[in-house]
Amino acid sequence: MGIPTLSVRPGHPDFLDLPWETSVADWSGGRVVELPTGVHRHAIVFVSYDEGIYAIKELPRHLAHHEYDSLRILQERLRAIAPPVGVVERGWVAPDEEWSSAVITEYVPFTFTYRELIRGGGFGDRRDQMLDAFAGLLVEMHLAGGYWGDCSLSNVLYRYDAGTVDAIMIDAETVEVRDHLSDGQRRHDLDIMETNVAGGMADIAISQGRDLDDADLALGTDVISRYQALWDELTVDPVIAADERYRIRARINRLNDLGFEVGDVTLIPDESGGNRLRMSVNVGGRNYHSSRLYRLARIEASEHQARQILSDLHYHSAREPFSSAESRDLMAMMWRVQIFEPLLQRVRADVPQREPVQAYADFLHHRFLMSSVQGRDVGSAEAYIHWVDEDFPGYDPADAVEPPV
Repeated sequence: MGIPTLSVRPGHPDFLDLPWETSVADWSGGRVVELPTGVHRHAIVFVSYDEGIYAIKELPRHLAHHEYDSLRILQERLRAIAPPVGVVERGWVAPDEEWSSAVITEYVPFTFTYRELIRGGGFGDRRDQMLDAFAGLLVEMHLAGGYWGDCSLSNVLYRYDAGTVDAIMIDAETVEVRDHLSDGQRRHDLDIMETNVAGGMADIAISQGRDLDDADLALGTDVISRYQALWDELTVDPVIAADERYRIRARINRLNDLGFEVGDVTLIPDESGGNRLRMSVNVGGRNYHSSRLYRLARIEASEHQARQILSDLHYHSAREPFSSAESRDLMAMMWRVQIFEPLLQRVRADVPQREPVQAYADFLHHRFLMSSVQGRDVGSAEAYIHWVDEDFPGYDPADAVEPPV
């Protein structure tokens, strides 16, 4: 027995007070908290500190270091990922033993597993949202040069994001990170995903006592079709005439609407000849609106939440325009101080069971629906009281339609 070797990133506990002399599978009480998790090959435990809640997953030493290193690289390229915190080695345990090492990640709050979306044998009215989120995460992974290797429904968590569903990667032990992936590598990754997803749906059918013919075995195929549609839209290189420069801005706007950052735009003569150019766009991460909101007002939010909250900034700017002498940045900060923070404080007090930024986004959608139904601009004060005290007629977050940004 002995003290483990811990490598922990700054800003987090040292974790030395945990009972490392035993496997996490045997931990209980103390800092251990019970939280939902997917189906995993390795033992996982959640621990609570003042700094937050952390997930600890045991792995043989080489897998632990591989997963931790992969997560650190992907965190710089991928938006929706469980942040890596540290890696642990139990020096007195043989390196190939299951409990020889562990990876520590931040727990992503207000998340749930895919099994919590199951309604009957399928995903009900959340099916499209879940599949779009899953396919979108795969697209982001492949754009970032990440080959997942064992993608399944179980190594992804989900959370509600401004009326839709977001997918978060939590498992990287089979990931290989490269500069870019070939079409064959992407296809192989999708084939593995399709098989794993079919197996997951078969397991659900069996656990519910249903016939396998009733299982949603085509779920993975549906994910692939959504993946391919998004991939094609992001990677197509349109050909434009030299006098069609407006199409460059239209292309960038469309990618931003999908949530993706845009890097360099390259224009080269098209091989077909004539006065035509092929436009190639370097697509970055799916964090356009969240990055924009942070740049303007230093507010951290997920992508769909940020889209909704930016609409609130524009809404108040239109209702009570600031002086033209004031910069856009100052306007955004005044909105945060005068509008966003006071309302967020009310949300925390009135609906403490909800994640505050998500609740704020839900309120914005509620105000939008009230205004649409009543055919007038319903103000925040009136809409807020209605949102807290009553159920808005016909309101269902699954049917959310975001107001334009």
